[in-house]
Amino acid sequence: MENIALIDSFSEFKDDKSIDRVTLMAILEDVFRAALKRKYGSDDNFDIIINPDKGDLEIWRNRIVVNDGEIEEPNEEIAISEAIKIEPDFEVGEDVSEEVKLEDLGRRAILALRQNLIAKIHEHDNTNIFKQFKELEGEIYSAEVHHIRHNAIILLDDDGNEIVLPKSEQIRSDYFRKGESVRGIIKLVELRGNKPAIIMSRTSPDFLVKLFEQEIPEVFDGLITIERVARIPGEKAKVAVDSYDDRIDPVGACVGMKGSRIHGIVRELGNENIDVINFTKNDQIFISRALSPAKVVSVDIKEVVEGEKQRVEVFLRPEEVSKAIGKGGVNIRLASQLTGYEIDVLREGMEDEDVELTEFSDEIEAWVIKEFNNIGLDTARSVLDLDVSDLVKRTDLEEETILDVQRILKEEFED
Repeated sequence: MENIALIDSFSEFKDDKSIDRVTLMAILEDVFRAALKRKYGSDDNFDIIINPDKGDLEIWRNRIVVNDGEIEEPNEEIAISEAIKIEPDFEVGEDVSEEVKLEDLGRRAILALRQNLIAKIHEHDNTNIFKQFKELEGEIYSAEVHHIRHNAIILLDDDGNEIVLPKSEQIRSDYFRKGESVRGIIKLVELRGNKPAIIMSRTSPDFLVKLFEQEIPEVFDGLITIERVARIPGEKAKVAVDSYDDRIDPVGACVGMKGSRIHGIVRELGNENIDVINFTKNDQIFISRALSPAKVVSVDIKEVVEGEKQRVEVFLRPEEVSKAIGKGGVNIRLASQLTGYEIDVLREGMEDEDVELTEFSDEIEAWVIKEFNNIGLDTARSVLDLDVSDLVKRTDLEEETILDVQRILKEEFED
């Protein structure tokens, strides 16, 4: 009865851990064999019989009968005087099977056995969870907020699996309450120790791609392909799309009538502004499209310099320069990411008169030049083209500093 009661108590784990009874019994046999090996030195001569239906377990120890005083291996041999106590008809040379009761293993061994079983079941369960979520890497997944930490949100899915959404993988405008459902992409699944760590991301460009697949049937069906994606999470994204079917307008299909199709994606991403453009293998045209809403006059792709990112000079009318750069330099940064080019924005007809900001390093401090570079301003003309108030908003520079810089630059051209 003690055996059955023990098996039944172990079977409780089956319900808690979604482990089938046969697997549980296999784990149980492994744990018992480990206990037998610790006590007797070997488990080779033991039979463990498990009946999953009845929850019954029996342990039998097999030994050979030898004459009294001739025992060399106590675990494998039994003296004739001891054998006949089990069954009077036993003779030397015969095999004796003797049932081993749990109490024969000792109380401490039974407690250790239970702990080992729990550990084995957890290990089995963790392995299954790891395999399950490893196959989901790169896919959208939903889970509820369980609790919120300063550096991460801990989510639980319907099966009670823990998923971590780190602060670094959250959109800046994200705000979730306990119990709220969160969608993101399974970015990484790895084993830390024996426990699976499941990392979700809402900032990955792949999350945006998967949202397009979910919300736009033509993308899901493969009629429209997403060729490239550049994204500043929560602010703006650019998506280059193409279609092998000339009858389909890929941009129109993705955006929908009055933005109806893309609206759900924008809302999911915290009102992230999404530009959808037509992809082309013609780099000059692609660069022009990537800088939308600015209208480009001409594009001059420079020769490749070994070890450097390929550069391109883009010429625009003065009123289009600020559109190409965008607020805080966001538009030009995304265009550069999308095309793979380092983009220099120049005013039309001023390329021969313009001067790189680095030429003024003797008069303008390096950190000030870097502030302008961060928003895509690399030349004197590009700084002079913008209002002081606009530059104050886009940089961390004081108005007085910007006025001094523009004075220095103007003197260059007056000379």
